[in-house]
Amino acid sequence: MAHQARFASLSLFISFLLVLFLTPSSTNATALTYNVAANEKACFYLWADTPGKKVGFYFAVQSGGSFDIDFAVQDPRDKIVVDGQKSRQGDYVFTANYVGEYSFCFSNDMSTFAEKLVDFEITLEHEVRPNYQKSSSSSQPPETLSSMEESLFRLSGSLTSVARTQKYFRTRENRNSSTVISTENRIFWFALLESVAIIVMAGLQVFVVRNFFSVKKGGV
Repeated sequence: MAHQARFASLSLFISFLLVLFLTPSSTNATALTYNVAANEKACFYLWADTPGKKVGFYFAVQSGGSFDIDFAVQDPRDKIVVDGQKSRQGDYVFTANYVGEYSFCFSNDMSTFAEKLVDFEITLEHEVRPNYQKSSSSSQPPETLSSMEESLFRLSGSLTSVARTQKYFRTRENRNSSTVISTENRIFWFALLESVAIIVMAGLQVFVVRNFFSVKKGGV
């Protein structure tokens, strides 16, 4: 009895590995970090070869100015899918209803000198779940494989959520670090200006006091 239980556990584990590594899932992802210069418009493109695919778009401004930027996503017909102005970050999922090239553009026209460091990710997802047929040689029923498959998809969703949370905390850390560096620079220049002002005032006071107590000698 114990031998049969051990064999069943081993079969379940092997089936789990097969589903994990052999489940067909075509997911194209592009994660980039781009420095958008002042008055620059940067566009990136994604090709959708089949209508109905899910497109994920995530971005976050890591540093520069007020941590905001304008963005716009257009479909192959040049129609706006999603856009925003002075946005710090965003996470969007939409359906690519048309075959063609989708554009993802960032615009930094609002800034005259500040560069914006943008971290973004574009994903094209189209997961296909396999159909298992009952076979006499199969030691595992299709119902068990289906439940394992559902567990794997839930696990994949949880991992995606964890990745999004990590990106959020990384963005917060970068913004806080940028704010600290900016504050340190302001404190340094303010302290330097204050020191120069104190030195100038001390010299001016010495000059005034010397002129006040100086005695002019006049000739007869």
